[in-house]
Amino acid sequence: MSDFYEGKKVLVTGGAGFIGSHVVEMLVERGARITVPVRSTTKTNFLDSVRDRISLVEADLRDRPRVDEIMKGQEIVFNLAAAKGGGIAHSMKHHGSLFRDNMQPFLQVLDSAREAGVERFLVVSSACVYSRDASNHALESEGFLGTPEAANAGYGWSKRMEEYMGQAYAEEFGMKIAIARTYNGYGPRDDFFAEYSHVIPGLIKRIFEGENPLVVWGTGTQTRSFVYATDFARGVLDVCEKYAVADPLNIGSDEEISIADLARLLIELSGKNVEVKFDTSKPDGPLRRSADTTKAFEKTGFRSQMPLREGLKKSIEWYQAHK
Repeated sequence: MSDFYEGKKVLVTGGAGFIGSHVVEMLVERGARITVPVRSTTKTNFLDSVRDRISLVEADLRDRPRVDEIMKGQEIVFNLAAAKGGGIAHSMKHHGSLFRDNMQPFLQVLDSAREAGVERFLVVSSACVYSRDASNHALESEGFLGTPEAANAGYGWSKRMEEYMGQAYAEEFGMKIAIARTYNGYGPRDDFFAEYSHVIPGLIKRIFEGENPLVVWGTGTQTRSFVYATDFARGVLDVCEKYAVADPLNIGSDEEISIADLARLLIELSGKNVEVKFDTSKPDGPLRRSADTTKAFEKTGFRSQMPLREGLKKSIEWYQAHK
């Protein structure tokens, strides 16, 4: 394990959340001195295992003077704070607010980091930047091709603009910027209990709540690449450490699965007898979203480790323990 983070002062926005808490735990393991800003209403139970080894501070990331206060003395910023994009149904209703709620705090945090002379800054982007015109295994160079998929337009545009701002600040101000273009994360601590949950936690919740038939939006032929939470976290640490050159890297899994096969696999792993029904009046979203992580492997050595079947099994076990 690299000692790059040993003793470094690291600010992790969104550090109390699903992926952020895994990132914080890994940074603690690597000896970092971590500050996690949270709002007064934020639940912090995901950080219980490391609470005595990190600093939790109350802050609204839209409040620039407060952001400036907590930015003082920081050496690295992991910007994981993000609006809840969720699944297609939620995203389609909230394009404007998703764009706004991503960009407002991002701009405050990025510019504060610039003024404070932070050594490096991690932009956590998303595969939602890709359009339908991207190749089957989307390459990083296609991130600004066409327009983001319509179902995720607000979220996708905000992530494109975060990437753009990162690149522009690197060029204009000489900041060391790392950009991780992440695919759909899943695993323990996911948003199983919210209206904006993504497809995996949403399906797991509905299966165990007894929905039968299980109604799946679209034809089920659309494919996705999912990345397990700890692979996701390890990937962003690798990008920040080894490739802070304002050039995005895909962080995902090489496994690809159709939504129909995903639903059937989750039913199998649940041990339940459930019929699947496809609602073709609803959109599929992107017809294919697979991850080409060749460049990430070349630049950082990152490769996902958790097989999808095993990761889904662990996700179900976590849900059953916490539902």
